[in-house]
Amino acid sequence: MIYCLNTSTIRPTPLLEKIRLAGEAGYSAIEPWNDEITAYLGQGGTLAELRSALGDAGLRVVSVIALHGWITGEGEDHARAIGECRRRMEQAAELESPYIVASPPRETVDLGRATDRFAELLQIGRSIGVTPSMEFLGFVAGVKSVDAAWAIASGTGDPYATIVADVFHMIRGGGSVDDLLKIPGDRLANFHINDVPADPDPLTQMDEHRVMVGEGIADLPRVIANLRTIGYNGPISLELFNRGLWEQNPAGVIRRGLDRIRALVESEPTR
Repeated sequence: MIYCLNTSTIRPTPLLEKIRLAGEAGYSAIEPWNDEITAYLGQGGTLAELRSALGDAGLRVVSVIALHGWITGEGEDHARAIGECRRRMEQAAELESPYIVASPPRETVDLGRATDRFAELLQIGRSIGVTPSMEFLGFVAGVKSVDAAWAIASGTGDPYATIVADVFHMIRGGGSVDDLLKIPGDRLANFHINDVPADPDPLTQMDEHRVMVGEGIADLPRVIANLRTIGYNGPISLELFNRGLWEQNPAGVIRRGLDRIRALVESEPTR
């Protein structure tokens, strides 16, 4: 598996510093957010400078986050949302990212409509050179499970349609880490790893409740076993939004995360 840092894990740190620290810590990939890339460009930076920094750090971009508003709008609203999605896809392609996350809205959505809209995104992405990947969010009303995301992706009939899965979202959405067994490994674009505290009730938690790998109640050895079972060999991306971690030394946070992910992935599987 490819060890990846999702940049939300050390969010207050400037983007170029995140890249440098991830390379020094031993990650081989990074997963930045469109908003921070746009902010960096707005401060006078360039995509060429970002590519150079990534090369110096020995990192590749495996995914960028995220596309929004593409399911629910109509008419001019939909056209504006698609225009912004196109801009973000172009940004990802400039950084040579193979994937970009397509995020669902908070409200309930018609899966048939979502499938048609996702097929539209896939077509646009194909013309640009980046593939949108369907995300589910455990705390939303609609696309909150592996089943829902996979129904949308597979429903397009596109053999390259993929989803993104996440420890937190599988549990928060009322499912289990065994839901991974429903997906072919080559249809999982990226896997976000984190841990879930016992309190508050996991079914009420939000992003900021996530805790460092190994400090919660998620059965992470089972997660890795399930990923192996489906033949997944892509990125395993440390994604946290924990304010307590944001206040710590970012180098220490991401080194600790990588050490714990390695211990999970590289340990002998139980029989």
